[in-house]
Amino acid sequence: MNIQNIISEIERFDPEVYDRFDSRRAAMRQFTRWGGRLALAAVPFALGSMFNKAYGQSSGSGITAVLNYALTLEYLEAEFYTKGAASGVVPAGTPAVGAINTIRDHENAHVVFLKNTLTAMGATPVSKPVFDFTAGGAFANIFTNYDTFLAVAQTFEDTGVRAYKGRAAELISNNAVLTAALQIHSVEARHASHIRQMRKARGANLKPWITGKDTGGIGAAVQASYNGEELTDQAGVDITKFVSANAASESFDEPLTAAQVLAIVKPFIV
Repeated sequence: MNIQNIISEIERFDPEVYDRFDSRRAAMRQFTRWGGRLALAAVPFALGSMFNKAYGQSSGSGITAVLNYALTLEYLEAEFYTKGAASGVVPAGTPAVGAINTIRDHENAHVVFLKNTLTAMGATPVSKPVFDFTAGGAFANIFTNYDTFLAVAQTFEDTGVRAYKGRAAELISNNAVLTAALQIHSVEARHASHIRQMRKARGANLKPWITGKDTGGIGAAVQASYNGEELTDQAGVDITKFVSANAASESFDEPLTAAQVLAIVKPFIV
């Protein structure tokens, strides 16, 4: 990758990047000096120094930690769908093949984006963990039984939606990163709804959204991903005064804390 490619990647990451410097001209002079003076291997270090000055606290350990947290979850989902698509567990010749392949590609795109963003900010992307998608044997037939595969997929997606929501406020100091995280969050929500529809088509008794803290028939093994979703009070307003308790819980997704999410995914990480 040459210096112009790197500049283009920075501009794509944050269209307002030049506004964070004294002037666009000054920033471009700095980019040009790098292109003339620095070996390509040294450019990431120069970029890191430049971004630290441009973003100040917004590129510090707080945002870095949140992005690496998100990256770990995206590693999990990307590898899960990649292995699932290659395993033959999805019935051949059905629309499900295209759906799972599309979700796989989305998750891998999220991984690439988060890694590139962290690198552009001068941070080190966390390494991909080793995963055990059987969760120590709890889902031993994960890649041979399609219903088990979909059940775990639903749990990962529902957890991911709540995970992004739980840490979004920590990104508020960097509009570009917050916007991208919310874009990923909404795609994860679409994944969750679609996987639920795929399970319903196979006879599962569930809706495209979460009702109360119901797991959709999966059971106690994934209950932690749904606990707290039964909340019907929002910002001090009792929603059950206007609709049923089920409708009140369905109308609002609840966030998960980092500790809750890490406890949920821990059985899947070796």
